[in-house]
Amino acid sequence: MRQEEGFTNSGIEIGLYTLGDICPDPYTGTTISARQRIKEIIEAAKLADEAGLDIFGVGEHHRLDYAVSATPVMLAAIAQKTKHIKLTSATTVLSTVDPVRLFEDFATLDLLSDGRAEIIAGRGAFVESFPLFGFDTNDYDALFSENIDLFLKLNENERISWEGHFRSSLSNAEIAPRPLQKQLPIWVGVGGSPESATRAGRLGVGMAIAILSGDPARFKPLVDLYRKVGTETGHILESLKVGITGHGYISKTTQQAKDEFYPYYSNYWSYVNRQRGMGGTISKADFDKMTAPDTALFVGSPQQIIEKILRQYELFGHQRFMAQIDIGGIPFKKVAEGIELLATEVAPIVRKETSK
Repeated sequence: MRQEEGFTNSGIEIGLYTLGDICPDPYTGTTISARQRIKEIIEAAKLADEAGLDIFGVGEHHRLDYAVSATPVMLAAIAQKTKHIKLTSATTVLSTVDPVRLFEDFATLDLLSDGRAEIIAGRGAFVESFPLFGFDTNDYDALFSENIDLFLKLNENERISWEGHFRSSLSNAEIAPRPLQKQLPIWVGVGGSPESATRAGRLGVGMAIAILSGDPARFKPLVDLYRKVGTETGHILESLKVGITGHGYISKTTQQAKDEFYPYYSNYWSYVNRQRGMGGTISKADFDKMTAPDTALFVGSPQQIIEKILRQYELFGHQRFMAQIDIGGIPFKKVAEGIELLATEVAPIVRKETSK
């Protein structure tokens, strides 16, 4: 359970994120409703807050097989059930949202949550929001560039005059409400492109990297590039924060974690690959390779997870770690058990080791 009031956490921040996927259970074939999935996400955030985790993120999709499209609404509901945990999007598809509306929504969330709102902005793995909101996928990158530029200006100024290509100009416009924090923390979600790392460094915003498989060391050049560009642009090194995100599952032993997680993880990727028009499933042999000690997939005992986080910390010196532990139709009971293990057995040791 959470430590006494007034506690402080040293070391890296540790938390969770969810995309709210609605997958059929691989054992029963049943699919829970969006209503139940949303209620379970709120309950997971409440458990994470009570257990003393630092951050909870909610993703954005505009599909019937995901429960969350209105991320600020979800986070506002979570804010009313929690007291301490930071609340972030994970990620906001910035190319297809009006930056002014986005700022107003998250500034309001910041006021509702007593200063706990953050944004991870990305371009999104799916493109259904482009036709849905009247945007052209050919403008994929240009929209993101313009919108993040505008958002950062909104974050700095109560009044703004601005002109761009994709939305109407602003003339001495009042931007309200203002958040409780001096500025909303904003991170750019990065999948692996040097261009994204360069942009995050140049803008001086945080960089959240999704590392889902393989050797995490391949992402070190990306982190080095981000910090190099950021400092050369004039940003203070301490302000250039790196977050690592990835899939995870924790159980009492590593073998138990692998045995329990494999059906759900294979189910998840089969499902996602079908959404993308791709075939193929994950064999047990492939899964065993994916969960090896030197890989980025956070599946194992608390000790195994600790070792993986600390190995990545040696590589990146990052400030935040977030795990997605509720994918592929995993029953909520297992999610709750994972939250407890992450908070009570993994987080204290990782915080201690990374605060040295």
